[in-house]
Amino acid sequence: MTTLYEALRDSVAEARLVAAATVIRGAGLGGKLLLWPNGATMGSLGSPQLDETVRKRMMEQLATQQAERFTLPWAGETLEIFVDVHAPPPKLVIVGAVHMAIPLVTFGKALGFYTVVLDARSAFATPERFAHADRLLIQWPADALPTLGIDESTCVVVLTHDEKIDNPALAFAVRSPARYIGALGSKKTHARRVAALHELGVTDAEIARIHAPIGLDIGARRPEEIAVSIIAQIVAVVNGAAA
Repeated sequence: MTTLYEALRDSVAEARLVAAATVIRGAGLGGKLLLWPNGATMGSLGSPQLDETVRKRMMEQLATQQAERFTLPWAGETLEIFVDVHAPPPKLVIVGAVHMAIPLVTFGKALGFYTVVLDARSAFATPERFAHADRLLIQWPADALPTLGIDESTCVVVLTHDEKIDNPALAFAVRSPARYIGALGSKKTHARRVAALHELGVTDAEIARIHAPIGLDIGARRPEEIAVSIIAQIVAVVNGAAA
């Protein structure tokens, strides 16, 4: 039978998001509860009622991927609980080997992202232009994205302005656990995109996950400036700041 510590070890080794709560002061000292994004739990902090109370707090920490230490009045005393979050390594998946993707890869790597560039157009997706990317794929997004392990630490950026590439990529991304999804284009372009996504069966709630127009409004004009605005918005979203 798998122990709690083996389950935690395996989740970390397999790059699966998991939160671990531990009682560090008070009754039940050392008690531990694991929680996964699908709601599955393992272990206990001492009672089902306490587990449920802390589980709700842990779900918030899974969403932000931030550790937290807090006190909790319980059964006439004060418990101190530490919630640690073990997240998969961050990935930046860029759909569209356009010019602004070149500096975006540079910024992403500087921030510790594993960078993937994919585009079905071999004239754009060349090793010469993207030698600094961790992975370059000359494939249609609908074929490539399901193979990339899009998880809760993945940011997906869609840049081609080509509906045949962008819309299938977005339809897949909004149904994945991706942490950030952004799409290049004006408000008018996005309105057309929304209509097209509806035709693909994408719901309003799923569409609402897309940051569009992409990037923070910093008056960016040149490709390098737009890349700055995109990576800044990603940082804001990842850190839970207003974006």
